[in-house]
Amino acid sequence: MTHILAIDQGTTSSRAILFDAGMKIAGVAQEEFAQHYPDSGWVEHDPDDLWQSTLRVCRAVLDKTGLSATEIAGIGITNQRETTLVWERETGRPIHNAIVWQDRRTAAFCRDWRERGEEETVTAKTGLIIDPYFSGTKLKWILDHVDGARERARKGELMFGTVDTWLIWNLTGGAVHATDATNACRTMLYDIHEGRWSSTICGMLDIPMEMLPEVRDCADDFGTTDLLGGNIPILGVAGDQQAATLGQACFAPGMLKSTYGTGCFALLNTGEAPVRSTHRLLTTVAYQLDGKPTYALEGSIFIAGAVVQWLRDGLGLIEQASQTQGLAEASDPQQRVIMVPAFTGLGAPYWDPDCRGAVFGITRNTGPREMARAALESVGYQTRDLLEAMRADWQGEAERATLRVDGGMSASDWTMQFLADITGAPVDRPEITETTALGVAWLAGMKAGIYPDQAGFAESWKLDRSFAPEMDEATREAGYAAWGRAVAATRAV
Repeated sequence: MTHILAIDQGTTSSRAILFDAGMKIAGVAQEEFAQHYPDSGWVEHDPDDLWQSTLRVCRAVLDKTGLSATEIAGIGITNQRETTLVWERETGRPIHNAIVWQDRRTAAFCRDWRERGEEETVTAKTGLIIDPYFSGTKLKWILDHVDGARERARKGELMFGTVDTWLIWNLTGGAVHATDATNACRTMLYDIHEGRWSSTICGMLDIPMEMLPEVRDCADDFGTTDLLGGNIPILGVAGDQQAATLGQACFAPGMLKSTYGTGCFALLNTGEAPVRSTHRLLTTVAYQLDGKPTYALEGSIFIAGAVVQWLRDGLGLIEQASQTQGLAEASDPQQRVIMVPAFTGLGAPYWDPDCRGAVFGITRNTGPREMARAALESVGYQTRDLLEAMRADWQGEAERATLRVDGGMSASDWTMQFLADITGAPVDRPEITETTALGVAWLAGMKAGIYPDQAGFAESWKLDRSFAPEMDEATREAGYAAWGRAVAATRAV
């Protein structure tokens, strides 16, 4: 048993990655699946697409590498967080499509809830703010809108889970209904201080606690699957952003990572004590091992890589995402086009679910090059918003942090250089940018006894390239000030 199978179930695709005994990638299989938009601001997935695409890529990567189940020491699962599923305990049939983390259908409820003065209670227990982003109000919506759902849930007939729980339940043939602390803490139903589901928050949302999964450590026994040609234990689980934090070996307080996928998520390790944000960041569980949580401050950006997808699929300006770098390099430097990609609202530190996107500074000469540059720059500007909030919440510590980056957009040298320039901080890109999958592979491999402990894993982290700030201070601050004005104008509409 020399390999670990990492399942990376994301927002637009499912992937399976095999890591060998040296934590090197031995094989990859990936499959995209359909996105469903039944109404404005609504985003759904077919639960069967999530499960079947995951099963297919697991089988495909084994076929591709010629490995068998007897050579797999364990499975690690990482997943899109906050996406909400409810299914029947007896049959396994979902009672509604999965409501995706990007979905904003509960915005009006969240606004009313905040106006009733409930946010202080929610934040004190969960570390989160009241927003449609999190699973709790999505689950309430399903129970409110599917006939008989709440009563069936009270009787124990229905089960709730984020995507990790859904996959574990299917992989184990319905034997295990569990999640880990990093996914639980994103539901807005979990008390991060007590380490258990909050009866107070569940009561506020009228959610029967009978339907909630058991919460376990990130490296733990999550059951066994026999669907891949033999019995393989599931030994590691973490939500995608926490998994990337692990994959970047951000084990020490003050270490900071930012992942650029569909959205962008920055996590700052704050150690054994949760830090209460006063700048609209989230207090979250970075990881939990041996029953002990390590906490983080997190900033969430809803649209990062998705803005490039919009240039391709929405506007037809590019055919491949990789074209944006060349376009940005060839853009007119005299044009200062600013794009605020609030397609599904703005995340941290604004938390404005009703805001929608805008582009400023268009001239008669603005074309695909300038639009591409503005799209890539928007990711840097939004990241600086997060870092400014982190520095204010944890003065002195975050100020000294080097930003470790990963995810698809981190491959763009132009984007990473702009990120260093606009934040005024060094940006380090590792040799292995598949840090999300690597993080859960390490969890499972450590649990299985074939991978090193935290210290050994941290020593294995290797730098690919470091980007140092090159932009002068005046240009940096003028650009960021223009971004601030653009955001304010967008929110005012």
